[in-house]
Amino acid sequence: MTIRYYVRRKFKDRPARGYWAPCLARPNKLTGVFEPTLMAKLGFKHVDCGVDGPLAWAVAESWNRKWDEARKAHRAGMAPDSTDRIYPSDSLGEGFAKFRATGEWKQMKPRTKEGWLRGWKYIEPTFGDVNPRTVALEHIDLWYHGDPRDDAVQGILEKHGVGEAYIAMKYWRAIWAKLKTINRADDTRYCLGDDPSLGIRRKTPKARNAIWLYDEARIVIDGAGELGFKGLQAALAVAWDTMLSPVDVRTLTLSQLSGDGPEGQFQVDRAKTGKAAIGTLSAETQALLKAYIGGLGATLHPESPIFRTRGAAPGPKGGRPRAPAPYSKDTLSKDFRMVLAADRVWLGLVKVTRPDLAAGKTDVELLKLKSKFPDTRKIMDFRRSGAIEAIAGQVDPAALAGKMANSIDTNKRLQATYLPNQAAVVNLADEARERGRKVMRAAAANTKGPKT
Repeated sequence: MTIRYYVRRKFKDRPARGYWAPCLARPNKLTGVFEPTLMAKLGFKHVDCGVDGPLAWAVAESWNRKWDEARKAHRAGMAPDSTDRIYPSDSLGEGFAKFRATGEWKQMKPRTKEGWLRGWKYIEPTFGDVNPRTVALEHIDLWYHGDPRDDAVQGILEKHGVGEAYIAMKYWRAIWAKLKTINRADDTRYCLGDDPSLGIRRKTPKARNAIWLYDEARIVIDGAGELGFKGLQAALAVAWDTMLSPVDVRTLTLSQLSGDGPEGQFQVDRAKTGKAAIGTLSAETQALLKAYIGGLGATLHPESPIFRTRGAAPGPKGGRPRAPAPYSKDTLSKDFRMVLAADRVWLGLVKVTRPDLAAGKTDVELLKLKSKFPDTRKIMDFRRSGAIEAIAGQVDPAALAGKMANSIDTNKRLQATYLPNQAAVVNLADEARERGRKVMRAAAANTKGPKT
């Protein structure tokens, strides 16, 4: 039997005794100086529980309950959407928790909050308990680059790659800027002076440039339907037509459809920018969407997400059935990768890009081909692909900005004033995509090698 914080001490010529021994101090990760833990700050101390045995165990368990209740009460004073950790006074973690309790944080878009917490995931293990006033360039450098004298001490750049290290540094700087405006208990700011991370030249990840050709996108969309991913099939078709991001697509509801049924267009405020967007649908996608909604077997609530997983029935050995559920970020990505990895879908993509590679190959040879030409494209690349189609079709920049609901045009303020985002304007981008599709299809026919 294991009891938290319970230790047994054996003495010569005396019965063993039990003690409730909480952690009352731990070393600061940067300075190495021992500092009081939350348990110590809340007044907990070591307790002699008596002679080792059931009575001593019961005493230890009673103190564990007291600690759980005290910690729960302490956490109740923090922001509802903050992390579960409790941080020392004047620490970076305490300051960040205060920022998350502000109205500024609460009005942020969910995707924006997600970015901050993604960066905090890398910052918190090293600096969460630390007073930011004690952080210097050498501490940031060690966290980012690691120790060049000791290969065992890796920085986030080596452990997590350029992309994640970029995110971590981006939000370190953002958090520092916020904490320069937030007061500690002594009415001074959490952060003073210049951000020490400004002495680091961070590496910038290479921008994504992967695109899908229209014919390739259709292979994946049709393949999703053949494999039983009807919700994914409809979502991909909508994503291709509307050029909305994956998060905007998977959160679409019936209330955002114009007209009385699943036809026409979606009207939506984009999750990332909050700008109004009109997502026009082709006749083919309208029919697919209507069939999918009609086949759900239940009336969909107007505010409920439309696109859902396929669910699962009990297997040969039994198990609990899983009902279809609205797509999350992870499940949408997982199902998409499953479809993309399916042999007949993958072969279709290879035939489009390299007809000579797919002919007459054995299973072993096909597996080798699959590993040689891995398809790393994502759903998010649909949006870029549509933009490139439109540009190839010589779209007006303002029409493309209206279609994408962002500032892709050169003068966002003037275009927003004089060219409002109406369906007629968005249709200009759709027409340009049709022209561009023909140009790109012709160019692809004369290009050798796989498109990734």
